[in-house]
Amino acid sequence: MKNVEKTVGRIVDNQKVAFISSVDADGFPNMKAMLAPRKREGIRIFYFTTNTSSMRVQQYLKNNRSCLYFCDRRFFRGVMLKGTMDVLTDCEHKELIWEEGDTMYYKEGVTDPDYCVLKFTAFCGRYYSDFKSENFVVD
Repeated sequence: MKNVEKTVGRIVDNQKVAFISSVDADGFPNMKAMLAPRKREGIRIFYFTTNTSSMRVQQYLKNNRSCLYFCDRRFFRGVMLKGTMDVLTDCEHKELIWEEGDTMYYKEGVTDPDYCVLKFTAFCGRYYSDFKSENFVVD
């Protein structure tokens, strides 16, 4: 793959759903569909919103290993990113990705204690397209 960041970034930016994984107490992977990341920094850092009270947050607090997967169904290609997921509750990050309609989920607004930010940091990935897969490192 010639330009990993451009190719992967294009796939990520064109998806409305992201699949995120966590590890449960028994060591098994758990997968969940989420709305696309609110913000990304290259293909290394991705920010999502979620409920602090969610099962997933509790899993990340115990074991922050995670994967993201983005699937372009139209061209049957996809990208998996491996990394870590941090749970952020500070005002700076909460305000960074807050959007106007979020009060539908977080009634108390940006300071709602049940609102937090998931920050995924990738270190490597695997890209699939045209019946081939390719590993890559995220810088």
